[in-house]
Amino acid sequence: MRLLHSLAKIQATFDDPNLVSRAGLVPVMALAQRAGLPGLVAEHVQIARRCGVNAPVKVPGIVAGMIGGADSIDDLGLLRHGAMPALFGGIRAPSTLGSFLRSFTWGNALQLGKVSRLLLAELARRAPLLPGKDVLAFVDIDSQQKRVYGHHKQGAGFGHTKIQGKSLLVRGLNALAATISTPLGAPVVAATRLRGGNAGSARGAASFVTQAVHTARATGCAGTLVVRADCAFYSAAFTGAVRRAGAFFSVTVQMNPHVRAAIASIREVAWTPIKYPRAIWDDQLRCWVSDAEVAETEYTAFTSKKGQAITARLIVRRVKDLNRQAVRLALPRRVHRLPVHLAAGRGPAPRPRPGGTGLRGLGQRPAGSSALRYL
Repeated sequence: MRLLHSLAKIQATFDDPNLVSRAGLVPVMALAQRAGLPGLVAEHVQIARRCGVNAPVKVPGIVAGMIGGADSIDDLGLLRHGAMPALFGGIRAPSTLGSFLRSFTWGNALQLGKVSRLLLAELARRAPLLPGKDVLAFVDIDSQQKRVYGHHKQGAGFGHTKIQGKSLLVRGLNALAATISTPLGAPVVAATRLRGGNAGSARGAASFVTQAVHTARATGCAGTLVVRADCAFYSAAFTGAVRRAGAFFSVTVQMNPHVRAAIASIREVAWTPIKYPRAIWDDQLRCWVSDAEVAETEYTAFTSKKGQAITARLIVRRVKDLNRQAVRLALPRRVHRLPVHLAAGRGPAPRPRPGGTGLRGLGQRPAGSSALRYL
């Protein structure tokens, strides 16, 4: 079998008027409509520019296009393929939707974020998005550098990212995202924030995590709520915001002399051996690791910041060091990356999560609150 024409001359077109290319959008958009998406947009999104009219029609259209697989403005044309106009009304051309998106200001983006949070809360009431949320739920915070190629792209800047395990400077935009999950349910996006490409991971994270925790509570997460983040968010502002919002937190600690001293104070009998159900790859040792040891000790972080010091559980994981030259450094085992739990009080050490950053535990709720894993 061979092609009869060159690839450059071949173009596939979905033009059958009797077929629907995205039939799965019918129940999805029906649920969005019952949850009140058009009404929420009409109530909260007010765009002053001329192309910002009919937001209650255009925003659901853009959402439908993204669900259908569109990742650019031109791709929104899929909404007009075949018999799609017979199923959905108010479909706009991609150029119209593009002009609508370009009319957004920063304030309008915040308004749309509020619509997203309110819609998620309503969807959680109508569908079992987060099973077990009344017992335990997680809020995971992370940032990502998304590459762009236009030199005149608004907000584009150079930031660090990892590609195939290597840290590189990439021109792009920086996205901050928060998800809500439970041990029984897959993550759902709670909040997003697009920033300049040169933004640090923790910039604006304190207000962002407060918003994410409130969104989680609005979706019905009435039980234990744990905020998890990596070492880029290890700061007094971030952990303080989580405590004020009434949640636990688990943050990976940045290594410093104070942390090293705390680790050195752990007695050898305090280390507990653990086994992973599946071996994990260790980037530093360049081998698969299936066993480790964990221990915890009390640690006071942010002592240099007046009124912001937090006494917490420092949970450490270490693995066997197979590098004989490293054995001369005095420790028979190598200490892995250190996650920390900043809280007053103690509790059972949680199970380690295989995946590269070591064990994370549950932090303590702020004083006065009730007692007591994804991303």
